Amino acid sequence: MSTLPTNSSGSADAVSASAGAATSETVANGTTPRKKRGIPEGLWLRCPSCRNAIFRKDADKRSKICPECGYHFYVSAPERLEQILDSGTFEEWDANLLPTDPLSFADKKAYADRLKAEQKRTKMTDACVTGGGMIRARRVAIGITDSAFIMGSMGSVVGERLARMIERAGEQNLPLIIVSGSGGGARMHEGILSLMQMAKVSAALARYHSKGGLFISVLTNPTMGGVAASFASLGDVIFAEPEALIGFAGPRTVKATIRLELPEGFQTSEFLLEHGFIDRIVPREGLKSEIARVIDYCGK
Repeated sequence: MSTLPTNSSGSADAVSASAGAATSETVANGTTPRKKRGIPEGLWLRCPSCRNAIFRKDADKRSKICPECGYHFYVSAPERLEQILDSGTFEEWDANLLPTDPLSFADKKAYADRLKAEQKRTKMTDACVTGGGMIRARRVAIGITDSAFIMGSMGSVVGERLARMIERAGEQNLPLIIVSGSGGGARMHEGILSLMQMAKVSAALARYHSKGGLFISVLTNPTMGGVAASFASLGDVIFAEPEALIGFAGPRTVKATIRLELPEGFQTSEFLLEHGFIDRIVPREGLKSEIARVIDYCGK
C-alpha cells in the first residue's frame, strides 16, 4: 500500500495564508489586536491571619497592618524608623562598624559569603541600626534589630552598636528606645564572641539605669532567643505589638524538653501581658504617641 507524500512547505504556506487572511481581516475592520494585560505583581497581599487578599496600598497606609483583622506584617528597620521618629531627624551612629569572620566559619555557606549576600539582599550592614532622633520633638536614642538579616541574630557588631548607643544615651541624658525584631539569639557563626554580647549589652543597661535613664523596650514579632533573654526583657517599660511571638526557644523545643502540655498561645504578647511579663500591648499605629506619652510622664 503506497503512502502519498506530504509537503511540509505546503502546510506552512497554508498556515501563512491563514494568518495573512486574519491580518487582512483585522486591518479591514479598522482594529488592531490588543494584548491582554495581567495584574502587576505586588499589588495584593495575602494576610496570614484572616487569609483575605488585601490591597497593598491599604496596608501601607496603616503602617503595614491588615485592614480586615489588624494583623501586623513584617516591617524593616528603615521603615520602623520612619514610623516612630519625626521626619528627617534620624542620625545613624556607628555605621562604620562592620561584621567580620573571626572564626572562618562555614556551614552550608561560608560566613563571609553569607554576610555579603545578606548585605546585598537587605541593604543593611548588619542586623541592627542605632542612632539619635526626635519623637514628637523629644530627642531620643533608638536602636532597632531586624529579623531579615540572619534572623536578627546578635553578632559582635549588633552588641557593640547597642552598647555604644546605650553609653551615649547615658552621657547625653537621653531616653533610650530599643525595638526588638529578632528571631534568633547569639549568632553561632561568631562563637563565644557572639555570646559575650548578651552580657555586654546588659551591663551597659545596668550602668545606664544607675544614672536614672529611661529605657523603653518594644517587642515585635518575633523576639526570641538571646535577645529576649537579655536586653529586650530589661526595659523600665515594656511594650509589645499585638500577637507578637516572644520567648527564648520555640514552642516545639520547649515541649520536647519539659515534656508537658503547654498553654495555648503561651508565647504571645497577649499571654505575657496577662501574666505580667510586659506592661502594655500597643498597636503599631499608636506606638509613636505612646512612647512620647511615657517620656513626658517620666519627665525625660
